[in-house]
Amino acid sequence: MTLPCCTIDGEVFQPYRLEGEDAARWISTAGPGLSRIEFLVPQANRPEAMARIETDLGAMASVNSARVNLTGRRVAVVYRDAAVTPQALIDRLGILGYMARPFDPRETGLTRDDREAAALLRALAVAGFAAGNVMLLSVSVWSGAEDATRDLFHWLSAMIALPAVAYAGRPFFRSAVSALRLGWVNMDVPISLGVLLAALMSLYETFHGEAHAYFDAAVTLLFFLLAGRYLDHLMRARARSAIAQLVSLSSEGASVIGDDGTRRYVPARDLKAGMRVAVAAGDRLPADGIVREGVSDMDRSLLTGESAPETVRPGATVHAGELSLTAPLTVEITAAGNDTFLSELVRLMSAAEQGQSRYIRIADRLARFYSPAVHTLAAATLAGWLLLGHGWHDAIMAAVAVLIITCPCALGLAVPAVQVVASGRLFRSGIMIKDGAALEKLSAVDTVIFDKTGTLTRGEPSLVAPPAISTETLTLAAGLAQHSRHPLSCALMREAVRRHITPAVPTEVAEHPGLGLSGTFGGETLRLGSRAWCGVGEPDEDQGLLEFAFRRGARAPVIFQFEDSLRPDAAATVTALSAMGLDVHLLSGDRPAAVARVAQAVGIEQAVSRASPQAKLAYVEALGRAGGRVLMVGDGINDAPALAAGYSSMAPATASDIGRTAAQTVWMGQSVAAVAAAVTMGRRAQRIARENFALAVGYNVLAVPLAMAGLVSPLVAAIAMSTSSIIVIANALRARLSPAGPVASPATREAGRVDHAVRRAA
Repeated sequence: MTLPCCTIDGEVFQPYRLEGEDAARWISTAGPGLSRIEFLVPQANRPEAMARIETDLGAMASVNSARVNLTGRRVAVVYRDAAVTPQALIDRLGILGYMARPFDPRETGLTRDDREAAALLRALAVAGFAAGNVMLLSVSVWSGAEDATRDLFHWLSAMIALPAVAYAGRPFFRSAVSALRLGWVNMDVPISLGVLLAALMSLYETFHGEAHAYFDAAVTLLFFLLAGRYLDHLMRARARSAIAQLVSLSSEGASVIGDDGTRRYVPARDLKAGMRVAVAAGDRLPADGIVREGVSDMDRSLLTGESAPETVRPGATVHAGELSLTAPLTVEITAAGNDTFLSELVRLMSAAEQGQSRYIRIADRLARFYSPAVHTLAAATLAGWLLLGHGWHDAIMAAVAVLIITCPCALGLAVPAVQVVASGRLFRSGIMIKDGAALEKLSAVDTVIFDKTGTLTRGEPSLVAPPAISTETLTLAAGLAQHSRHPLSCALMREAVRRHITPAVPTEVAEHPGLGLSGTFGGETLRLGSRAWCGVGEPDEDQGLLEFAFRRGARAPVIFQFEDSLRPDAAATVTALSAMGLDVHLLSGDRPAAVARVAQAVGIEQAVSRASPQAKLAYVEALGRAGGRVLMVGDGINDAPALAAGYSSMAPATASDIGRTAAQTVWMGQSVAAVAAAVTMGRRAQRIARENFALAVGYNVLAVPLAMAGLVSPLVAAIAMSTSSIIVIANALRARLSPAGPVASPATREAGRVDHAVRRAA
């Protein structure tokens, strides 16, 4: 069949046709005889879409599984090779009412997200403006305006409310119409019905000069519902941007070296295993491979999370997204495109986000019962009144009252209101909650996993026992260090600035990739770098410290030892978390000695070293499968999949962009005490949220029977609905009285100011 094109948020989507090699490009192997393909489905952004797509595709005999990712608006299908084709799956999605096309990891959909967010914000602004003005006019009517004056206010309300309902209600009306066309009912159907009936009955009452109109109920209802939808959209868009930033680390292409030595530029999508590519200093690798020529210091934080570069030589394995810092390399590709380590990280994050959404999925699916329940109550009210001999007017008014009074505003605000208040309280303490559900999850965590570098530590090496280094030695060493961007060179410079030392000015300075620096001063040769470069033997044992050696002429070498200093209050925070009944772990990609050193310093007994991103993800997921609710605290790119997989997640503001984006909560400042403060506030907010649920449910239990009995008019129903929302909000404000906990002690803040001054001086 030929499917028509459609327009989604101003963007035209044409039916996609997969043929020949184009189809093979998007398919990956999922097991013996099984293939996997992922589709971008822009309309798959509501819980109803998840249920419909997974149920329908899952029922196909040839489909092994179908999973919908609402955050990414993607559908992943695993199917038997010989039994179905990707095009058949696209056609089936089209029959269900969803346009689909193969998902390209580089296609993030952020531009379209911006348009959708802007449209929702405009609708919210229109509804808010109309609600405020109609409420003012309604106050005059409630105050006793009669006859011509009352009718004038009703007509003015109609002139404001009807255009506002027509414009602001479009997100709900479109969704409801689409669902009805496909023969099913979603949450937007009763919402649309209640808003339209309230507006139309109000217009009918106004035409006939009746005493009551309910325009205020219609526009106020829209305002509250649009606010919730806009916040939900922002949450999902933020999650998608984490993957977008991860994808941005990949190179667009590479210079491929031919057999005859010639070079040609090849886009990343056309790179294949066996090709040899030239990687210049300062460039990221376009694919996974093996170094064949060259020696360079590599930024491998993508893999290890450690800030210290790692020297690679011929034979070393490197990965897409890693950065060559000091010298050009020739790399033979072993994996490209969707088979690279970076692509695997993208898939891990996508899978982790989908797993995280299962917590919300239960509530979303339970919410589907609201629609038939409300329709049943309204229909029963209408039929009951007619059977009792009342006229159509009275029966419809009673049914409208039921639709309005059962509006889930109070229930919908029960948690968001608490989240807004508690998030604001935390924000004033330097803790930013990016996802409203994060507070609820923080309250339930039973395990905290810390990354080491940049989380428990500051992610910045500092010189150990600096007074033991003479001023003359530090002056000369800093003279070489100022010519390098190596983290240990920067640490030497910071120490020189701290001690008010002016670095020497050596001549003939040169950087030797993988070794260190050399120069001349006062007729003597200076060397700064590895032990081997300065002629020093390896230490008897690894003490968990980073080292730089310095040699001046024929004099005895000097060893500079560095450690990644702990964040202030790190040990106190671990103690506080343990006292709250939480199990604390340390999970790092660093060396065993360095990890053991930090674990002992802060009092963590369960510590794992040399953990890759996959190992971190597996560790978090294993605890989750065992029933644990993990709060993952990390900062690096390599922590992003584990952050996304954690039941909850936190990152410092100093984290990588991807780490900050993947985390649900970010804290400012140097103190890690924010972790304990956030958990404390989460528990307090959850208690208040449960109280709000009880208030909202109690309201419906009392109000619905009164509306069905005709004891509540639509106007009173609107007032009752608003009152229940106000009560819930007032209770939520109690969270403002809860202390968020001291995020930083005076000593911590002073240390931060000193650090800032040193950075500026450097």
